[in-house]
Amino acid sequence: MDSYNKLKEEMLNKKVWAVVGVTSNQDKFGYKIYKKLKKHGYIVYGINPKYEEVDGDKIYKTIKDLPEKPDCVNMVVAPNIGIKMLKDIRDMGIEYIWFQPGTFNEEVIDTAEKYNFKMVYYDCVLVELGE
Repeated sequence: MDSYNKLKEEMLNKKVWAVVGVTSNQDKFGYKIYKKLKKHGYIVYGINPKYEEVDGDKIYKTIKDLPEKPDCVNMVVAPNIGIKMLKDIRDMGIEYIWFQPGTFNEEVIDTAEKYNFKMVYYDCVLVELGE
């Protein structure tokens, strides 16, 4: 198994996730990913400053507001929003970031590499967990 697939597997074995960009819009990936992770038994925290709650779950404004440190952060936001969060994620000592397709650009990946994150990109967590 190559190191990228091994890293994916390592991340999927982590039990506490934060989904940045969670939404109550059931057609959007932020909602689908959040629900899929929960359905698979993960502890999942949603982050989106625009929401107080989604389906009765408390949603947090920032990663620093979470009640515990997640093992892995799933990015479901545009690159210009995601890049602003990388420093906070690093400062919290979180190692793993999963960038959904369309949530990163060269600057985001360069910054994430500079911060030594273990990261997955080009792969969708929904696909990995199976529809």
